[in-house]
Amino acid sequence: MDIAKRFSQNPLLRPSDLKPGIDGMEIVCLLNPGVFKFKGKIWLLLRVAERPKQVQGKISFPVYNEQGEIKILNFDKDDPQLDASDPRVINYKGKDYLTTLSYLRLVWSDDGINFHEDENYPPIFGKGELETFGIEDCRVATTEEGFNLTFTAVSEFGVGVGLIRTKDWINYSREGMIFSPHNKDCAIFEEKINGNYYALHRPSSPELGGNYIWIAQSPDLLHWGNHKCIATSRPDMWDSARVGAGAAPIKTEKGWLEIYHGANSNHRYCLGALLLDIDDPSIVLARSIEPIMEPLEPYEQTGFFGNVVFTNGHYVKGDDIYIYYGASDEVICGAKFSISEILSSLT
Repeated sequence: MDIAKRFSQNPLLRPSDLKPGIDGMEIVCLLNPGVFKFKGKIWLLLRVAERPKQVQGKISFPVYNEQGEIKILNFDKDDPQLDASDPRVINYKGKDYLTTLSYLRLVWSDDGINFHEDENYPPIFGKGELETFGIEDCRVATTEEGFNLTFTAVSEFGVGVGLIRTKDWINYSREGMIFSPHNKDCAIFEEKINGNYYALHRPSSPELGGNYIWIAQSPDLLHWGNHKCIATSRPDMWDSARVGAGAAPIKTEKGWLEIYHGANSNHRYCLGALLLDIDDPSIVLARSIEPIMEPLEPYEQTGFFGNVVFTNGHYVKGDDIYIYYGASDEVICGAKFSISEILSSLT
């Protein structure tokens, strides 16, 4: 049951629309933007994935070294110790590497369709040993204190959640890792509940348990506790392999509405919704049986990694949610949903 009203202008942004931000690189993918309003405009915080131009017979990719400089690694494609079957992650001599290096980049729009860059707002790059493989998929929670950026920090030590705070998108306070590996898909609620901050997050346990959505609470956005699992993957359904939060939950008269992603064993990513109790968001009141959005359009089915619709950013206007999403791990698109229509679809 796909109820998304896709923008007729999709895709809104392609890799060719931006110039590489790293010397000697090419942009391979634009992915999963955070969304916020600032100075009367709509802003996207894009994940931009870059790599060196590839040479036949070789696979090359960038990482940060100990000095924080970008270093290029090169491997022969026919090396028997190389596993390059996944376009996103390769394994060499038992060690995993990402095929691209991701960082965050700001674009703005007056109409939500046509986006532009402003050189006064520079990109945000990874920094330190826990971000040597890059930073990815940033959610932006707008609170009274300013903008709170939760992103996936990637390094040889694993995948965790970092936090950056800003008020002006020029000066940043890096708060370090707030959820240690393996964790990602962190979405902070945009207002306190009973005096506490809340966040959805996704720890992973391949040996026992799975890729589930959890909730935690905090007095200060830095120290998190009272963790509870609130949504698991569901066998033989569209979200059978993994689930993860999208952007900040939306406050409605019926509860907190969370748009989340789910994938099956074929890595087909769709969107669904959770309804959480307004006073205790660890209580799930309802959940999508069928996805509210599926990869149906050609640009959602074919790309760097096809059959993917994935969101971690939106803004709300009345009953409408304007969602910006990554399609096929390559292009940025937009869609509109009705809050009341989503709520009526839940069981």
